[in-house]
Formats: sequence, C-alpha cells, structure tokens
Amino acid sequence: MVERFLTQTTFTSQEDFIKNFHIKVPENFNFGYDVIDAWAAEQPDKKALLWTNDKGEHRQYTYADLKKYTDRTASYFQSLGIGKGDMVMLVLKRRYEFWYSIIALHKLGAVAIPATHLLTKKDIVYRCNAASIKMIVAAGEEIILQHIKDALPESPTVEKVVSTGPCIPQGFEDFGKGIEQAAPFVRPEKVNTNEDISLMYFTSGTTGEPKMVAHDFTYPLGHISTGSYWHNLHEDSLHLTIADTGWGKAVWGKLYGQMIAGANVFVYDHEKFTPSEMLKKIQDYHITSFCAPPTIYRFLIREDLTKYDLSSLEYCTTAGEALNSAVYDTFKELTGIRLMEGFGQTETTLTLGTFPWMEPKPGSMGVPNPQYDIDLLTPDGRSAEDGEQGQIVIHTANGKPLGLFKEYYRNQELTDEAWHDGLYYTGDVAWRDEDGYYWFVGRADDVIKSSGYRIGPFEVESALMTHPAVVECAITGVPDEVRGQVVKATIVLSRNYKGQESPELIKELQDHVKRVTAPYKYPRVIEFVEELPKTISGKIRRVEIRDKDK
Repeated sequence: MVERFLTQTTFTSQEDFIKNFHIKVPENFNFGYDVIDAWAAEQPDKKALLWTNDKGEHRQYTYADLKKYTDRTASYFQSLGIGKGDMVMLVLKRRYEFWYSIIALHKLGAVAIPATHLLTKKDIVYRCNAASIKMIVAAGEEIILQHIKDALPESPTVEKVVSTGPCIPQGFEDFGKGIEQAAPFVRPEKVNTNEDISLMYFTSGTTGEPKMVAHDFTYPLGHISTGSYWHNLHEDSLHLTIADTGWGKAVWGKLYGQMIAGANVFVYDHEKFTPSEMLKKIQDYHITSFCAPPTIYRFLIREDLTKYDLSSLEYCTTAGEALNSAVYDTFKELTGIRLMEGFGQTETTLTLGTFPWMEPKPGSMGVPNPQYDIDLLTPDGRSAEDGEQGQIVIHTANGKPLGLFKEYYRNQELTDEAWHDGLYYTGDVAWRDEDGYYWFVGRADDVIKSSGYRIGPFEVESALMTHPAVVECAITGVPDEVRGQVVKATIVLSRNYKGQESPELIKELQDHVKRVTAPYKYPRVIEFVEELPKTISGKIRRVEIRDKDK
C-alpha cells in the first residue's frame, strides 16, 4: 500500500530520506475508500485491528470486516441525517466503535471530532457551540452520558445523540442496533476534495479556551512518515500505541500511518493503566512494536521485566516529553531495544524524529522529517546557530506541507497569529546540536529570562524529576529586581517525603539541580503544593502559577 503513495519506500540514511522521500497525493483522497476498502478488495483476510479489553475479550478484525462494519456505520449515520461537512463528536474511549465511526465519517465526507471522556457539561457545551456539532456518539457509560444529557439544553445544534451501550438512556439512539439494521451502504456521489475538513481536535492549550485544529482529507498521508519510518512498521507488525482515542496521539499511532503501512493495530481497552497488565499484553499477544510517553516506560522498568517474555518486541518509540537517559539505558539493558524519540503537535504530523538509520541521543527529539522545512528562529527573527535557542517554525512559502493543519476553525485571528509571512510558528523552543539533533527547551511563553540567560522549564523539570522526593513539578519565572526573573519550582512531593517540607529539603533539591544540569538553572524559589493546576489533557497550566505570583 505504501508504495502507492511514495516514489521510494526504503531509505538507508538521513541524506537518502531527505533527497528521496516524496508523497504522491491522489485527487480527492479518502482514507476510508483509498486505504481501508483498497486493502479489503486486495487482501480481504489481512489483519487490520486486534481489539482486547481488561475483561478478557478480544476481537481480531480483518480488512474485509472493517469494510463491512464501517460501511454499515456510514449507512446508519446517513439514516440519522449525517452527510458531507457535518460535525460529529466521538467520545468513545478505546471502544472498537471508534474505528467504525471515524472511518465511516470519512466515507461520508463528514467531520470527525474525537474527544476525551473526561469532558464535563461545561466542556461539552463549549465544543458543541464552537463547532456547531450535529451529532455525538459516545461510549455507553452512565457518567459520560449524564454529562452529555446535561449539556444538551444549551447545545442547540445537536440533533442526535448515540450510545454504544450497555447504558442507552431515553433520547439516545442505540449504536449496535443501528448498524445491525442498517440498509446497504451507497457511496455518496461527491464525498470530498483534498481541501475539505475531515478531522478536528480541540486542543486544550495551557492558556485560554481550547482551539479547534482543523485537518483536511490529505492529513492521513502526512502520517506515512509516522507509521513507516518513525514506528518502522511493516506488514507483519503488531503495533500498540498507548493513547485514548480522545487525543490526537490516537490517530498518530492507532489508525492512519499504521494501516497505510499494513500493520495490525493492537488496542487494549482498559480503565486503569497497570504496568504488569501492559507487559502481560505485550508478552501474550507477541506485540512487535510499541509507542508510549517516557512516563509509561518509567513505570514499566519499575516492574521486574525478567518475569515477562518481551522477545517479540522489535521496535519502540516515545514522545510527549523528554526522555531521561537513565530510562533509556535501563530499558535498553533489559530488552536490547533502543527507544526512538519523536516530536509533533496536534497541528502537525511527526515533525522531528529519530529514524531507524540513526543513532538515538536520549532526550533529543531527533532530526526534521523531510516533509517539513524546519528552522529555529531567535527572538530577533534570525535563524539560530547550532547551540542557540530558537522557536521551531515550519516554512510554508511554497505551499502547505502535507500533514500541517488547515486552520484554527472559525478563528482567523488565531490562525494569522500562528501562521504568517510564509511561516507556521509552533510556539515551541528548542536548540540544535552540531549533529543536527533538536533538543526541546519549552513553550515560547514559558521560557524564563534570568540575568541574560534563557532558561527552558523543561530541562529544570526533568532534572528535578530525577530526585526521589519529586512526583510532579512546574518551573516558572518570578519577577526579580536584580535578575529580571528567577527560576521558581512548584513541587508535589512523593508520599515518603510528605511532611518533610523544610529549608534542608529545599537546599537538597537546589543542589540536586545544580549537579544534574547547569548550575545557573537551579530554582532559587521553591514552593510545595498538593497538586498542580492542569488542563483537561493533563498539561500543566504554568500560566496559572505565573498569574498567582504576580
């Protein structure tokens, strides 16, 4: 399948990749028809999706199965009045109905809006009105459905609500019954152009209301590099990315790039993350490829890995935060596998990555993906030198790169703020070493300027996190008459250190940071708190801490 969309499919070096990686974009590309149905026509028995849950159930879907169920779902959604351009919110956790629904919506030319099950009434009302959502499809759990019910009186655009069960309250459609009784699916005459919106995410930014990131129908092709060259997948891969379907990481790791590569996507539908259960799944199902944030790897290596047979693992990747070299080394020692880091945003596909032909540098995001022309810009607008910090930008003067978002929906002002003069500003600050590897510093808004130094919170947080007293922390700048700003650490202590908040502990933590990173970065101010302010997606709201300290 990959060869349909690429002029060259194998690469031996970064030079080769930069020079010869070209994606061919078909006219009116549609992931539902051009990938799912194409696989079903050519290799109907090919394994597509292996769904399991924490109750011991499992279902292996072939591409013939996926075509059948996505066609039925598309027909069912048509009967509920859904067609081209309609906005449909999917609150489906890790239920297999998510794959039925998102692919069905692509087949209809409608817009899928995946959302987390953590949304409350207020969040749902905001989203429904901001995007004029026409239908909500949700996992049939009482608490999720109750929030939706509570939101409906203030969400006038919503015409239908659908539950997958087991709980189907009055007023909700029954998803299972609907697809069972659906008429044979007839493909609409005009489904989409490449420029139409196919997918939207509300990004819970660390400031203000969530933005609506709109992607067009070519976006899945932008993930070829994610699946085939970062995850390094092949047709016999069984790939597990740990992500709930409400977050962008799910389509990064559980759908587009993986299925274009022909991998079998493994889904573990669970309520609570348990490291031992995850390791058992890798062992029992012979998972070959695994992707998770560094925190998850930290939990896994705390288990006794010698109890599990992980010999099926071929390749592992990580993203979402900087990888601590101790985690990298321990995992490699125990499994023989190198962890390959990557970086991107809800607005992009994989922007920087560590690719199979490269030697990873733990803590580095890797090098630019050739589909993006990437630069680092200093605050005065020049390209940063090696070793110098700058904001990561993407050049767009020659057109929008494949995988970059289309716009912030219904917010031209915000779009123009982030994307102007032929550049998309990611808002993330990094530096590049002499080998061309990029290292994350922090959000542009979060960088602290102290005595002429620019200090990224990320590095200081990573240093503090290696101390056993620290469970979580946030680094911010507080105003200082002499230095402009000084570094402040807001810390949640681990259970064993609770009640030990003292000048001695503060000094110990300060000295620890001085040892682990450059001494000028140490926090001169330390505050202990019970919890940190966060967005719904779990990002720390440093802005809230800064506002409190003004």
